[in-house]
Parts: sequence; structure tokens; C-alpha cells
Amino acid sequence: MSDQTAAVDALDVLDGWHAEEYAARAHYRGAGDRYSIEFYGPSECVLYWKVKGDGETAVPVGRDTVPDPLRRRIREDLDDAGIDPAIEERSV
Repeated sequence: MSDQTAAVDALDVLDGWHAEEYAARAHYRGAGDRYSIEFYGPSECVLYWKVKGDGETAVPVGRDTVPDPLRRRIREDLDDAGIDPAIEERSV
């Protein structure tokens, strides 16, 4: 098993995360907004998507538009999974 797969698998066991091959995804709702967060093992990056009201459409958003409590939670989840939480800030 590669380190990339191990990182994704480590997120998969955390509450709210689901793994699919080389990626793990979580969905969060707060303050009336919905987000989908994706971690990609091969590139070790985190992408944020804002989910529109229809629940079917999502658009990528910059980190500076994501609420700080959500970003903090993602960094904590990464740390709990043994992934360097600093990658949450990595530009894609």
C-alpha cells in the first residue's frame, strides 16, 4: 500500500469522510452554506467546493472564502489522520 493510499484510508475512518481510491471526501454544512471537501493523495492537496442550493451543483472556491472554523476542522482531521495539516494551505 502506498503512502498516498494510506493517507486516504486514514481519513476514511474519521467521522464524515469517505474514501474512493486516491481521494477522500467530506461534506459539511454550517451557517446556511454547504461544502464538499476533497483530499487527493497523489498530489497531497485539499480542494474546497461550495454546494449550491440544488444540492447537485458544486463550484470550486478559494480558501479565503471558506469559513475559518471549517478550515480549522479540516486541518484537525488531517492531523488526526497523520497527514501534515499544513497541506490544507497548499495552493493548487
